[in-house]
Amino acid sequence: MAAQTFLMRENTMMMPLEGNDTPVLTVRTNNETLTESDAAAKLGLKVATLRAWRHQGRGPAFVRLGRAIRYLATDLDEFVKVNRHCPVSQDRR
Repeated sequence: MAAQTFLMRENTMMMPLEGNDTPVLTVRTNNETLTESDAAAKLGLKVATLRAWRHQGRGPAFVRLGRAIRYLATDLDEFVKVNRHCPVSQDRR
């Protein structure tokens, strides 16, 4: 079998099918784990804000691994999407 070349882009990957040398484009989920600092930077917040929200039961979903707190990139994206608000003009009220 010839060596396979994989082309990776954000959220996509070229993968060969079993028994077939033709690569097929597949979508992969971005389950990258982020530290508190990385998550806060991605959201434009302070780490203290994420900690306060966590203790209040608010904010994005998180993963506790022993004492370590991690956020999944997909959870942060979903949190931003759910909290997106579109302004309503005065004329529409």
